[in-house]
Amino acid sequence: MDKVYSLASLQKFTKEVFNRMGCPADQAELATEVLLSADLRGIDSHGIARLSGYLRLWEAKRINANPVIRVVHETPSTAVVDGDGGLGLVVAPKAMEIAIAKAKNAGTGWVAVKNSNHFGIAGYHAMKALQHDMIGMAMTNASPLVAPTFAVERLLGTNPIAVAIPAGKQPAFVADFATTTAANGKLEILQRKNLDAPVGWIQKKNGEPSTNAHELKDGGALIPLGSDREHGSHKGYCLGAWVDIFSAVLSGANYGPWVPPFVSFLSPPADPVGDGIGHFFGALRVDAFRPANEFKDHMDNWIGRFRSAKTIDGEPRVLIPGDPEREMSEARTKNGIPLIDKVVEDLVGVASKYNVQFS
Repeated sequence: MDKVYSLASLQKFTKEVFNRMGCPADQAELATEVLLSADLRGIDSHGIARLSGYLRLWEAKRINANPVIRVVHETPSTAVVDGDGGLGLVVAPKAMEIAIAKAKNAGTGWVAVKNSNHFGIAGYHAMKALQHDMIGMAMTNASPLVAPTFAVERLLGTNPIAVAIPAGKQPAFVADFATTTAANGKLEILQRKNLDAPVGWIQKKNGEPSTNAHELKDGGALIPLGSDREHGSHKGYCLGAWVDIFSAVLSGANYGPWVPPFVSFLSPPADPVGDGIGHFFGALRVDAFRPANEFKDHMDNWIGRFRSAKTIDGEPRVLIPGDPEREMSEARTKNGIPLIDKVVEDLVGVASKYNVQFS
């Protein structure tokens, strides 16, 4: 049975681990907030379960714990940010803040990032725009684990996209999804639980369908959103490619098969085409299009109408993107965050190695 930990206890532990890495206090606090936002929202694949992965990258000297994050090119509405090899958990929020600042002045702000690392959940960064009556967008490329439609080579990452749209009385619309049928982190959860993967998540190294959650270790690949051509995988492939190009070709980061792997036991490609991992962020001021209150009233109407849609038998309601994560966040803030045994064992090992209390 999963063990449950309070948010406060996990915050204290995680922040101390980032401090041990050499992160400045403010960056350790920010990285902790971003990382645990995934656990709160029920996206366990991208939360504290990944903490040891960041540590191993740092131990391999592939993460700079104290980066100098800087703008290397800009116009009134755009910027390119060099993350200096820092934690994506820190680089990404800083870049999103730049996009928001530019949107305040120009109506929209667009920021491409290079020389970064895994940035946690995309939704966290997109949602930063909501408090400013802005629409936020966030995306990132990732380790090449995905075969394009018709291919057996792994050329793309799971490359998530998030969009956050403010409303008035209704909760915000927050869509946050991988461009693969399932994110790699969900596959890792199945591996920890010794469970098979559903049909349509992965393929063997020869392209045949597989349900083996460990298939990637045998040369297999994740599959683009849609699972196969007949069900729209060419569309998932296009989405993943779009994210890769915006995040990396535009910024000067590595793209396609040259993206550095998240796992520390695999070395980055010897022939890089850019710097680190890439992200892309957008902030759109609502009142650059129409009065914000008018827009939010209509968003309330849009959301309300979709919530009232007639459902198929057995389904209680139509969900609005962001509903499950918001409800999960409320419950876990109150009741604690459950961690499976293998994640707990992993964190206990981290605690022992770095002399940090975990309880």
